[in-house]
Amino acid sequence: MSTTYAGGRRILDADSHVMELADFLDAFIDPDQRDRLRRGGMDALKPVLDKAVQRVEERRADSAKASEAEARLLQDKGWSAMGAFDVAERSRALDLFGFDGQLVFATFATSMFAGRDEARLYAGAAAQNRALADFCSGDERLLPVAYVPLINPGRAAKEIADAIETGCKAVMVPSTAAGELAPTHPDLDPVWDTLAQANVPFVLHVGGGGRLLDRAFHNNAMPVSDHLGGGENIRSKDYLAIHHSPELFLGALIYDGIFDRFPNLRGGCIEQGAGWVPSWMRHLDYGLRAFKRTEEPLQRLKHKPSEYVRRHLKFTPFPGEDIGWMIQQAGAEVFMFSTDYPHPEGGKDPLAKFEEAFGDTDEDARDRFYYRNMAELLYGANLPS
Repeated sequence: MSTTYAGGRRILDADSHVMELADFLDAFIDPDQRDRLRRGGMDALKPVLDKAVQRVEERRADSAKASEAEARLLQDKGWSAMGAFDVAERSRALDLFGFDGQLVFATFATSMFAGRDEARLYAGAAAQNRALADFCSGDERLLPVAYVPLINPGRAAKEIADAIETGCKAVMVPSTAAGELAPTHPDLDPVWDTLAQANVPFVLHVGGGGRLLDRAFHNNAMPVSDHLGGGENIRSKDYLAIHHSPELFLGALIYDGIFDRFPNLRGGCIEQGAGWVPSWMRHLDYGLRAFKRTEEPLQRLKHKPSEYVRRHLKFTPFPGEDIGWMIQQAGAEVFMFSTDYPHPEGGKDPLAKFEEAFGDTDEDARDRFYYRNMAELLYGANLPS
């Protein structure tokens, strides 16, 4: 009988993270940009990081403490979690999970270089991609996700090619306009072509669309903390807006014919919920009917917008969303399992929450959710045997 969290079921995890230490980028960034990284946020976390490093060292030296950490696999979060930043521990965590693979995103490193300074932005992105590839290089189950800004189409296409060459298995792009350009502008065709030719998907992730909500909506004389007890993470009204950026970005790709121009292109929408997807698909189809007569790009589309969604896109619901209903409404090929490990948003037992929400969903659809849909995202028609 299996003793892993997966319990013998085939599972691919579409969302996990590394919790970076302060020097995560240092060995990988161009020397002339190293001193330009914004280190204030990480410096402020020094007591937390030092304590986390000390705990890892204690677990290495004391098998009893290592066993205690294994028993708390989904209870400990952030830097306290097993394998949050230590490669050997992360492999052990995957042994305990029993997952076949796990996409790995950065957490805080992007904040050290993001901004309007293009030289620092691309140097930082390249360093983050190399650092993530290095973190994942010792275990083929760890699947690094590159981050590539699109504001400079030429640099973006080159960085995507470099990241793929380095070993990244997916490429996160911002779910915004590319500076002054739509993401579908012909100048960005090399970006999508590079991904399509390499058979590597793009992904969107929460945070990639900038601020979720105008801060004025929180100025209501009824202040609340977020669920972690602070004030800078997701709160209820932020949740209302979490899908706005990806639905507009992906809808623009569909309406402007990106998937006809690059039929091998695939994308995933990660940690932005999925309860909105069924109605969004109907919204897209209605938009085609309403505007097709007057908009020539819509007349060129080969399929209904909802069909592009089913052919090219995948989404990760939050644990506890009504996945059974969502599959009934949108199709079994659209949704993927994720844990968000070791972030607290994934909860302490995402598998149980999804199982409870499945209802009478059949086993084929469950297998798609837990394994095959993410495999299709990663490999397309070239699914491994």
